[in-house]
Amino acid sequence: MFRYVALIALALAGTAWAKPAPDAANVLLKPTADQTQAALLATRFLTRFHYKAEPLDAAMSAQIFDRYFDALDIDRLFFTQADIDRFKPQRDKLGDAIYAQDLSVPYAIFNLYEQRVGERTAYARQQLKQGFDFSKDESYRYEREKAPWAQSEAEVNDIWRKRVKNDWLRLSLAGKKDADIRQTLDKRYANYLDRMRQLNSEDVFQTFMNAYAMAIEPHTNYLGPRASENFDIAMKLSLEGIGAVLQRDDDYTAIREIVPGGPASLSGKFKVGDRIVGVGQGESGSLTDVIGWRLDDVVDQIRGAKNTTVRLEVLPVDAGPDGKHQLIALVRKKVSIEEQAAKSSVIEVKNGDVTHRIGVISLPTFYEDFEARRRGDKDYKSATHDVEKLLGELKKQNVDGVLVDLRNNGGGSLSEAIDLTGLFIGKGPVVQVRNANGRIEEGRNTQTSMAWDGPLEVLVNRNSASASEIFAAAIQDYGRGLIVGEPTYGKGTVQNLVDLDQMAQNEKPTFGELKMTIQQFFRVNGGSTQLRGVTPDIAFPITSDFAQNGEQAFDNSLPWTSITAASYLPTSDLKTIVPMLEARHEARTASEKDWQAYEADIADARKLRKETTISLNEQVRRQERDEQERKRLERHPEVAAAGASSAGNPSPETKENAPVAEPGTKSAASGNIKRAETGSDAAGSAVRSVKQGGIASASGDDAHQDDGLQADERSLKADLAQEQARKNEKDVVLTEGSRILGDEIDLIHSDTKLAAQVLPHSALKNSVD
Repeated sequence: MFRYVALIALALAGTAWAKPAPDAANVLLKPTADQTQAALLATRFLTRFHYKAEPLDAAMSAQIFDRYFDALDIDRLFFTQADIDRFKPQRDKLGDAIYAQDLSVPYAIFNLYEQRVGERTAYARQQLKQGFDFSKDESYRYEREKAPWAQSEAEVNDIWRKRVKNDWLRLSLAGKKDADIRQTLDKRYANYLDRMRQLNSEDVFQTFMNAYAMAIEPHTNYLGPRASENFDIAMKLSLEGIGAVLQRDDDYTAIREIVPGGPASLSGKFKVGDRIVGVGQGESGSLTDVIGWRLDDVVDQIRGAKNTTVRLEVLPVDAGPDGKHQLIALVRKKVSIEEQAAKSSVIEVKNGDVTHRIGVISLPTFYEDFEARRRGDKDYKSATHDVEKLLGELKKQNVDGVLVDLRNNGGGSLSEAIDLTGLFIGKGPVVQVRNANGRIEEGRNTQTSMAWDGPLEVLVNRNSASASEIFAAAIQDYGRGLIVGEPTYGKGTVQNLVDLDQMAQNEKPTFGELKMTIQQFFRVNGGSTQLRGVTPDIAFPITSDFAQNGEQAFDNSLPWTSITAASYLPTSDLKTIVPMLEARHEARTASEKDWQAYEADIADARKLRKETTISLNEQVRRQERDEQERKRLERHPEVAAAGASSAGNPSPETKENAPVAEPGTKSAASGNIKRAETGSDAAGSAVRSVKQGGIASASGDDAHQDDGLQADERSLKADLAQEQARKNEKDVVLTEGSRILGDEIDLIHSDTKLAAQVLPHSALKNSVD
């Protein structure tokens, strides 16, 4: 979602050692009356109006029980089998508890979880004083999702011993000294518990309700009030606030990015890296110290109604911990979040003596301001409106073809998928939807003319899902453009938001929302993207673990099926041209060094992903690291040149930091498509924020370098530098996709008969010499 949601990093500042873990006798969390009522109301909708409505009986209760434990402890690092057995008598009675408005069991489970986190992290910190023998031949199983629960305290302690040993070895291989390693890891493990103790009743309730929602079907979620607000922001790409992207930086909330045109930017008083230490409401409200707060709690204090004042106490980026604070007052305004909006660029592709200008439209999500559209605002924010403007600009730049980049676009608004497709096909059906009663309706575009009728390509990958698949499938079925890349995700369902507060007539947001599957969608040709996705016309290597990334990775996905095709008239026929383009692609990439390096990197990464254990022998790890580094420098000589100035900073691609799966993967605690319809990974988000700090992953988060640190342990400066480095990396997939579109343009210009097949009639006059 947004960085202030995803980067909840609660490290500690200003001390050489981590502060002691809080006293174990902390306050136990309990459900509120509002939460028990919200659970009951949500159940009524889920059992009656879901596309796959199922009773909340003993069987469903057992699924909720298992999924809730998985959401809390997917890698079997905290609970033992005895803990599971302790609550087993309630395994098939959770449904009865919801109906009785008694949520004491899920909260008791969570409270035990928090206790176990305290015990495990205390053990981990104690291990740091023992030292390790890295000459022993033993291994650590870091992929534990399918592992059985530990049978004893001794067994779970041994898991943690190996985990700590692996953490130490990673830092050692990165060149850190023993004293620094001990300090870093002690602080890390202390912070695990600190994060846990900042979770609240709403976090627990949301995690439990998502265990229920997702036991029905993978894309059904419960969104608490805060998650609902973030969903709304994600869809309309705007909020009311100061216009700053925030990130945790030790105990502080730091400014990571200043949004152009927002109040913070216009004031001229802020710099990236400034730390917010206090927040006051209005022109004279008292200042609240926010050092050490959860990031989303600080965000709640800073956001507010438009034209209201917020005062920020700021420790400047260039000041030390005892530096002089500044007090800055800002008037909140509507701020546009352009990072997730459609963008355009032009790539020039040379084919022999001819240069083609390819207009690239990058679309991260199918966004739409639902409320503004309901109000009848003609200029409401939407993906279609923005793309239509960009197409007009690209025409003025005399582009020869348009490439729509939907890689990692997890979906969004169904109506936007329909309207945006219409920009390229004109009037006609785009998708068919079937509800739980079997009624089928067509989603039709009513725009008669195409905004772009020239050569078209859609670039997709495994993380292109939902609305992206509707768009790509329609373009393919109409023969309107090439689909290039990887097979898509395979999500073929439609979700709707149910405002539980509106149903209960609550004056304030209290109950949250359900994102509930209500329909299944089908292509205009009658097929479905469910499970199968969209198969590209020209396939690129699959970058992720296919078996674990996609709809088929879930055990309760809807099955594939088909219906009768809609009545539609294809605009073009690409069957003749595809083999020609594929032959050119294969011939070119067979000798293209960057592409060959890309394929080799993917092959290595996929091989590493299949492994579940890693050696804890230092000599073995160094040999593995050196071999991987040798391959990397051989494939990417530009890295060797750049690395000459940073010798001594190892940058291996080791097993434990193989490239992580991108948005769209099966998430342990949520399983939903990240950056998809919700715009936020609602299920168990707070619990996962703990895991993202390092508990649930043995892997580093950079595809090329392993510095042994967790994301929240790096300085803001280092984090921004890494982000910029990623942006500067060659995009060989986009480059090759553009070349393929250039090949199509070549063929069109050289063969009038072929052009008549490939292009819509309206484009022929301008496309054939």
